[in-house]
Amino acid sequence: MAKVVTMGEIMLRLSPAGNMRFVQADSFDVIYGGGEANVAVSCANYGHDAYFVTKLPEHEIGQAAVNALRRYGVNTKFIARGGDRVGIYYAETGASMRPSKVIYDRANSAIAEAKPEDFDFDAIMEGADWFHWSGITPAISNKAAELTRLACEAAKRHGVTVSVDLNFRKKLWTSKKAISVMRPLMEYVDVCIGNEEDAELCLGFKPDANVEAGETGAEGYHKIFEQMAKEFKFKYVISTLRESFSATHNGWKALIYNGKEFYESKRYDINPIIDRIGGGDSFSGGVIHGLLTKETQAEALEFAVAASALKHTINGDFNLVSASEVESLAGGNANGRVQR
Repeated sequence: MAKVVTMGEIMLRLSPAGNMRFVQADSFDVIYGGGEANVAVSCANYGHDAYFVTKLPEHEIGQAAVNALRRYGVNTKFIARGGDRVGIYYAETGASMRPSKVIYDRANSAIAEAKPEDFDFDAIMEGADWFHWSGITPAISNKAAELTRLACEAAKRHGVTVSVDLNFRKKLWTSKKAISVMRPLMEYVDVCIGNEEDAELCLGFKPDANVEAGETGAEGYHKIFEQMAKEFKFKYVISTLRESFSATHNGWKALIYNGKEFYESKRYDINPIIDRIGGGDSFSGGVIHGLLTKETQAEALEFAVAASALKHTINGDFNLVSASEVESLAGGNANGRVQR
């Protein structure tokens, strides 16, 4: 299997039990997760040699985050140690018409304050097949944005395929700042993943579709995908198409474009959703595995959509499914019968 490298922040997630509100909670469940860390876990589950790059404090909470990755087979040898704190986020799980809610407490985390000398990016990218990052990482801090650029440069020096999940986070930066940082980074990117909002807020592209009204017809994306591929020379442009009927009921499909033809995946009706945090990351992990191992972009996309549909049924940030379980769903086995 392939050597896959991801880089970003892994955080301590604190969640009230079940569907309780923050103000009701007397205790929080401890979970570790974060965009690119979640992708690394997915890739490890599919049998790849997955490496996660970040910086974490040397104290026990930092070690607990490292251990959470090791538990699922992620290689942590390139995680720098030092700094003062692990970023925290609080996640309240919504239900029905009440949306889920996230509160960040991540300023001045170890990776936000990390320096270029904390990492040997040439050693990290040596022999790698794939490097994945997301728009969350350069949004953390100017220092993290510089680390992202250095990692991308090293990836290109070593002939590594680079993917990005645009992942705009309005609580971390403005669209104006995102566009100024993200557009120059696109020159390193081969595979661009992002929904219609991400493309507009990170890159300044807008699809011809009324997404708020639930009109997620793929044809509205054809023109924007063609424009993005032409401007940034992406080999693939990929988007999930989410229909949000409620916090616990979504429609889910995706679209891929390889510069020549479009392919739209089958649609999944996900009801009830157990935990949708990490849904996009599980899609990215599925895309990476699919493009590394499948014959066609259609097969790659169907794997990714099935993988992310399954993630919505699992508590926590990580998508804890095997490739065979994803293949089963992608192949049409969606009845949920007990496997005896």
